[in-house]
Amino acid sequence: MEVPAGLPGGKEPALPSVSQPIPVHITVVNAQDLKTLKSSVLVTLVRVEYNGAVLGDSSKTHVLPDGTAEYDFSTSFECSPDGPNPLDVLVQKPLLLTVLEVGPKERKKPEKITPLAQAVVDLLPLLQGVRSLKVFAPLYAVPASPSEMLHPEATGGLEVIVSTKELLLSATQFSSGNLLSITLEAAYSVPTAFTCDTQQNYMACLQIPAAGEKELPLLFKNGILKADGEKEPLPRPKNWPIGPLLAPGALNIPDSFIVGGPYEDEDGELTKSEDREFRIQAESRKRIVWDTERRCFLDAAAVAVLQKRIAECRYWPVEVCRMYIPSAGKGKITKIDKGDEDKQIAFHGVAYVNMVHLLCPGVKQIRGAFRVFTYEDSEVFEKTKIQHSIFRDRRSQLSLAREVLRSSPVSKAAPSKAQKEEKDLGTTQYNEAGTFLVMEIKLDRPLVPKRLREELVRRIKELIPPRPALPPRTEGARKVVEDYHKRVTSIAVDILREYHELFGKQLPDQGTMDHETLEEQKRQLNYELNTSGKYFAFKEQLKYSVVKIVREKYLKTTAFETKEQLQEFLSELYVYLVDHMHIALNKLLSGEDVSPAPPPCTTRKQLWLFAREAEANKDFKLASLFYKQRIARDQRSIQSWLDYGTFCLLYEDATKAQECFQQALCLDRQHIQSLLLCGIVAVKLQHYEEAEIFFEDACCLEPSSIIAWTLSGLFYELQNNDIQAGRNFREAKKLLRAQLEEERRILEAAEGEGKKPSSPSTEPEKIPDGSPDKPPEVMECVTPKEEAAALQEAPEAPCPAPGPQPPPCTIFMKTVEFLMKVNAVQFVHKALAHELLQGGPTFAYYLALAWTHLLEEDFPRCEECLCEAIRINPMNPNVWAQKGHLCYLQKDFDKAKDCYERVISFVEDAVDIHFVYLRLGSIYLEEKEYGRAKQIFLLACDNSASCLTWLGVGIACYRLEEMLEAEDALSEANALNNTNAEVWGYLALICLQVSAQPLPA
Repeated sequence: MEVPAGLPGGKEPALPSVSQPIPVHITVVNAQDLKTLKSSVLVTLVRVEYNGAVLGDSSKTHVLPDGTAEYDFSTSFECSPDGPNPLDVLVQKPLLLTVLEVGPKERKKPEKITPLAQAVVDLLPLLQGVRSLKVFAPLYAVPASPSEMLHPEATGGLEVIVSTKELLLSATQFSSGNLLSITLEAAYSVPTAFTCDTQQNYMACLQIPAAGEKELPLLFKNGILKADGEKEPLPRPKNWPIGPLLAPGALNIPDSFIVGGPYEDEDGELTKSEDREFRIQAESRKRIVWDTERRCFLDAAAVAVLQKRIAECRYWPVEVCRMYIPSAGKGKITKIDKGDEDKQIAFHGVAYVNMVHLLCPGVKQIRGAFRVFTYEDSEVFEKTKIQHSIFRDRRSQLSLAREVLRSSPVSKAAPSKAQKEEKDLGTTQYNEAGTFLVMEIKLDRPLVPKRLREELVRRIKELIPPRPALPPRTEGARKVVEDYHKRVTSIAVDILREYHELFGKQLPDQGTMDHETLEEQKRQLNYELNTSGKYFAFKEQLKYSVVKIVREKYLKTTAFETKEQLQEFLSELYVYLVDHMHIALNKLLSGEDVSPAPPPCTTRKQLWLFAREAEANKDFKLASLFYKQRIARDQRSIQSWLDYGTFCLLYEDATKAQECFQQALCLDRQHIQSLLLCGIVAVKLQHYEEAEIFFEDACCLEPSSIIAWTLSGLFYELQNNDIQAGRNFREAKKLLRAQLEEERRILEAAEGEGKKPSSPSTEPEKIPDGSPDKPPEVMECVTPKEEAAALQEAPEAPCPAPGPQPPPCTIFMKTVEFLMKVNAVQFVHKALAHELLQGGPTFAYYLALAWTHLLEEDFPRCEECLCEAIRINPMNPNVWAQKGHLCYLQKDFDKAKDCYERVISFVEDAVDIHFVYLRLGSIYLEEKEYGRAKQIFLLACDNSASCLTWLGVGIACYRLEEMLEAEDALSEANALNNTNAEVWGYLALICLQVSAQPLPA
């Protein structure tokens, strides 16, 4: 439990000065569950230590039967910048508490005091604005002998209160500073010359820049050399940077663990697939393990220096060495130690840690493997601009005990011959063994804050100014009035039926009924309707229609402020409803057709298909007209704006495409596809700052989107920001691995139930389009858009090829699928370049590359790519469809016909089968094979009917002199598009043919 600090009046105390040390008070309240540590314990005391100094012992206390012991022992130490316990010590060294068992006093012998258990308390919260800290510190048993088993089930602990009268750091000082934690896990694949010698100490050290010219050395010593065997478990606890404790468990930092992770997600070296096997083997062979975390607090000035140093030189040296600890007996120094204070360093190496990742927005942590090289002054200076070695030149700053490191300068004595040979040997063995360090560098807050989602939304609103509101839709009001007419008509028919049941039908020859009889019948009818409940039912039927009129026609959805306003509105509404009731009844009684106007013959889905057909025929003006008609049909359709924008991006003006994408984004500010397309077009227009905002917002809005992270990475790569690009690619790969793992788990579960599901990994990532009538997943294969069809059938890089186990897909081919649909050619080239580096060309790679070459009208290269794709997977119908379209554009109709006929012979249709039918049918018409042409165009009509498909049927029937069928087909074509001149021309020919025929006798 932490008690936050606060001062009267809201004032913050100043940072304690050098001359004003602040005491830190420690109170050990009691111990609990001591019997779980040792059932026979009777009397105990507690010893409090900090930074190697004993602060005091409590009085002897009896342990109660329930295992508790009340100590109420208080002590303190001073925190002072110039004393033994400065902030640097406080942030990384814990308070050590040892429970000692007091044995019974024997005659003429002192009491036997033996350690029972130890606990540690982390004092870091005292720097985080806390003045009083109350914790329950777990006790870890001290083994009486190395062979004694510890008690993992022990639940004992100490209740401790730590407090200060003043804040060690004010809230402002802590928030402007930063907490840096560095964890050195292990060194793997170490030289074979390393041995488990008690006189050898394996160390590593690096320096952290502080304010001014100061540097803070962080030393990791006492590395444990482990032989071949089981690899280190994960997760495993991190250790305090203090010497060996009596209770091994107390060395673990509470709630701080090394969790590891996939090699591909790391920020260091050895992250490629070819390094995986080497690392797996190295982790189970001879290694040096530290698992130690060191922390330091950087004030605002130190944080600024840290950022500056990283920006100036991205690599920081981490020195490693094997240190010789001289042995001494009876106050004498052995022969090898005499005069050799500076000769204990051997196997001096250095690892270069790329720290520039910490300058990426929002990045607080880097972790990875870093190769160890021979320490060479010139190489270290070239990479890090550092001219000194910590172990060799600045050992006095490490504050080590004299028996570990001597402080004599190197130049005072020459190394012995044996040591020189050992040093030379070490300089080569690191490189030969392939030694690498695994370490983690973590900050409490990122050096470069990441923009918040709110800020990104605000920036996007600034980039996309508010547009005038779209005109109100009249279809809704018209429809509710029509519904009201229908309801009035229906109720009138029901009332008339009731009248006929009561009084029978009045025939015209029966004469006119007198007024009194009509009034009597009206009275009886009203009585019957009211007593039977039908009048109430009729009112309920009418109520819903009236409510819709109020909402849609009068746009009234809120309550009235005064009764006068309500009465005025009711009067107006009553007059309106009565008028329209009369209109409906007059239509009913006069026998007029009250059926609503027929809907348009074409839907937005069909208009989309017509536009794609126009693109395929290179009639871009007509295609643009169809896209505009879709938008005019419903200006609130996001997908209609996006489709027209992608068309403009490729065939018209990028500025017009930008307007379309921004309009789609205005309709839905959280539409991820619109955000990505706005970013893509901004890159094409070289508005790079705007593009970064769009891509960053897409990643914030949909952090699980593989495509968003990959596109963002490609953008940063265009900006030569390789570090940020790499991080985004790693995030996308992590998401893809998780997705594939989940799909594998689902497949295994389905197989266990006896099902045979289709693998979801072949499905492209779904990006919401916000459209209720999303166009079918068809991409043309003649124009550049057409080739994308093949990738939709084979959406992931190697996935389309048949076989028992498809190769894994990649983030780049998933992104290529999306990019081809939106005609983002520049990004397609970037993604394909990465795909080529991932593992070589694949079927989908060649298919996508062929699309780009066809777009550039580079037919020879397109043909080369298609030949390679056919070689890899000759049974895929999509590649043959694309090959047929290439031949069609080259006017090689014989080869095109062969390819198309091969496509339609496959059991599975190509994704763009509609365009295969159109092109093959047109070839048959040119070759005067009218029967086959008619059959193919009928297949096209059955698949996706359009004006062109029915026109093809009409032409074929006309040539076959089947005039009635030709007229029917051309009428269908004309109904779908009455602006096609060729349709009208053939209709005229049919009329001429019919009129020229002689009349039957």
